[in-house]
Amino acid sequence: MDDTVPTATIRTEVTVPLRFPDGYVTTARVHSFHGLVDGREHLALGLGDRADPGRPDADLPPPLVRPHSECLTGDVFGSQRCDCGPQLREAVERIAEAGGYLLYLRQEGRGIGLYAKLDAYALQDGGLDTYEANVALGRGADERDYTVAAQMLAALGVSRVALLSNNPDKAAQLAQLGVTVVDRVLTGVHLSPANADYLAAKVTHADHALDLPFVP
Repeated sequence: MDDTVPTATIRTEVTVPLRFPDGYVTTARVHSFHGLVDGREHLALGLGDRADPGRPDADLPPPLVRPHSECLTGDVFGSQRCDCGPQLREAVERIAEAGGYLLYLRQEGRGIGLYAKLDAYALQDGGLDTYEANVALGRGADERDYTVAAQMLAALGVSRVALLSNNPDKAAQLAQLGVTVVDRVLTGVHLSPANADYLAAKVTHADHALDLPFVP
């Protein structure tokens, strides 16, 4: 990790059985941390071979890692305005199969917070896209910072990852923070009539690797 990034340490580890609404079940080793730079309660879920506390990461290949930004509306309530819930569900299964970590990052609404995200939804209903709405609120189009993700990985003893993400900014920030991204693994395209404009905005504004038939 970059020497300028403060050190974080593991606070607690606990095994949690997971069950999703479609019936998929797995087990996660959930880690909390001391010393994260933003003071928020981010979590790392060890899945697959990383859910076994008796097996050192040093003996394993680079883990499959997804930094997943919290989305209460999508992850919990199943909102169709985004693809966050389906991406979370997909990521847990793929990481459990490959072995790795889901980093659940408390940065709702691309970092602007839940209430501001709902304000942005109202602006989107008036014709702005998801990035334009954030800017219209006086915020950055995407305010997410992955320093805590690098801290969490370092605390877990991970310096090399296969990154499960369509977002090139995640890979770029992690690399700048001293995490070696040995591979980028794309998620599926979770397209629906309700989120088509949202997905198109991610491609046109932030170069997300999404194969959408209506975006040139």
